[in-house]
Amino acid sequence: MRSFPPGCLALVLFAFLLVLLPFFLADVMVSALSKLGLSPQQSVFAAIGIFFGSMFNIPVKKFELDTPVKDATRRMYGMGRELIYGQHQPNVMILAVNMGGCVVPVLIALYQIGRLLDAGGDVAMLAGASVLINIVVCERLAKPVENMGIAIPALIPAFVAAICALLLTPEYAPSVAFTSGVLGPLIGADLLHLREIKKISSGMASIGGAGTFDGIVLSGIVATLLA
Repeated sequence: MRSFPPGCLALVLFAFLLVLLPFFLADVMVSALSKLGLSPQQSVFAAIGIFFGSMFNIPVKKFELDTPVKDATRRMYGMGRELIYGQHQPNVMILAVNMGGCVVPVLIALYQIGRLLDAGGDVAMLAGASVLINIVVCERLAKPVENMGIAIPALIPAFVAAICALLLTPEYAPSVAFTSGVLGPLIGADLLHLREIKKISSGMASIGGAGTFDGIVLSGIVATLLA
């Protein structure tokens, strides 16, 4: 009987899990999005937009650097793949926004804000308080990391958003949690730290640049599931 090398089964199982991982993530994301008032079709399209939109970045600004970029590879929050193709100027940093990691989640968050405003009463005010709390938390925790980006503990914004949503607006917890989970890292970690962006010493900085695994998306999805 022919025997397999030691550890071969473990490698096969690992490869099998890698194949299943995208389907698992897609199922989790669609489940979370379906709690936000989106139809099943809209949830699927939104998930596709987040997954495939992560491959596209929109340049919005250039920064002149005082010193040459140490690493010519344009990194995406530590993930070494090119964000925008083309020639790179050694003393210039390009600031971009990622379609899947920023634009699509923000559009969904704006839709949730509209739903919360239509709810009337104190819902919108309490939802705004939840967003503000998460912005403050993210602003305090975020720090520029050289050759990486603006770093923040990935799950803390999600937990803060979920807890605030459950305490302040339990009836609208998923919508408030997602909105707070998206806008907290976006405003608190990214926009309020733009002045420090030059400290990362990279030729490219992308808001939401890690796509599906970026803090903006991850925080919004996890917060929605927790709520």
